[in-house]
Order: sequence, then C-alpha cells, then structure tokens
Amino acid sequence: QVQLVESGGGSAQPGGSLRLSCAASGFCRTSEFILDCYSIAWFRQTPGKEREGLSCISISGDKTHYADSVKGRFTISRDNAKNTVYLQMNNLKPEDTAVYYCATDRYIDCASNYYYPSLYDDWGQGTQVTVSS
Repeated sequence: QVQLVESGGGSAQPGGSLRLSCAASGFCRTSEFILDCYSIAWFRQTPGKEREGLSCISISGDKTHYADSVKGRFTISRDNAKNTVYLQMNNLKPEDTAVYYCATDRYIDCASNYYYPSLYDDWGQGTQVTVSS
C-alpha cells in the first residue's frame, strides 16, 4: 500500500499557473524509492461529476498521456529519488476548478486507458484548485 499526499493547490487567476505535488510513501519490493514500483496519474473532480483522468506518467518516466482538456497546458513529471510526482498547470481556466487527486498503479504503467479511476489502487486526499478572477 502506498500513501499519497497532494499539495500545491490554491487559488489562481485565469491564465495563471500552479504546480501540484504528489508525495508518495510506502514500500517498493525492488527499490528503496517507492515510485520505482508505480506509475502515477492525476485526476480531478467537481461536485456532481465523475472523476476525470487528466494525465499519467509511466514508472520510467518515458511515457505520458494527457486528456484533451489539459493537453498543451499541463505537464506531468516525476522525481523518483524524491518520491514525488508533479503536475505543472499553466494557462489555467475557470473550468480547471476542481479537487485534484493523484493515484498509483502497478499494472497498466500509463497505458492509453489510464483514465479509468477503477484501475488505480491508492489515492491521495486531494487538493483544491480554484481558478477565478
């Protein structure tokens, strides 16, 4: 089991930027660095809507996917030595307002179907992002 803690959320104006962090802790059987065992995805959710898959990054970091809604504006990255995954969010829009979650996966390693929440094992508690003028 992996414990995930998101941070970096807050308020921003349209066109602004925020960088979210997802810090992981737990056990990886093959490495001292927990993220050497897991791919990570970012999701977001607003009240009354389903959780939306935004982006994922593979264990090695060489494969990423982005939802059309964030492509070209958001960038996912990882630093396995720091056990942290980041989501750089630029050119924010009011429709980006949501609670953002990161989640771990051991099996699909950021495959093209990454956006199904049911594929993920562990989730953070979420961090609120609010974009308004």
